Amino acid sequence: MTQPPNPSTDDFPGPGPGVPPPPPPPGAYPPPGGYPPPGAAAPPPPGYASNEDKTWVLVAHFGGALGMFLGGGAGGWVAPLVALLVQGQKSPQVRAHAVAALNFQLVLSIIGAIGLVLSCALIGFIIWPIAMLLGIIFGVIAGLRANEGQFYQYPFNISLVK
Repeated sequence: MTQPPNPSTDDFPGPGPGVPPPPPPPGAYPPPGGYPPPGAAAPPPPGYASNEDKTWVLVAHFGGALGMFLGGGAGGWVAPLVALLVQGQKSPQVRAHAVAALNFQLVLSIIGAIGLVLSCALIGFIIWPIAMLLGIIFGVIAGLRANEGQFYQYPFNISLVK
């Protein structure tokens, strides 16, 4: 028994063995794993002088949120401080973002630490998770805004570090 010819494959034969496929049409995406053409460097992200500045700004904000989560409400200040110490003298943008994140996370870390100490009086079980959640939520919001090239003004920010 023979099968009828398949019009989709019989009418349009592909390239033979050893023949490279045709190039993609102009404006098409390159094949997966392909490299950009030589000399085509990505422009810096909007609002930042370089990709490195953007990376350190995101470390300050998202790292603060991660520190609040991993540090149990008292470790959100570590990543913004690292970003400030590493890039703060080189980039005014990184310094501004890192100082804002550090001030906010320091205040919430102090409140979280006080909440942990007061947990023996049972009121700390209310204060501590609220401080931790606020640090995580506002750290992520600030990181998302910073990713778009915007400066985020944290709520109830006390200027401990200038």
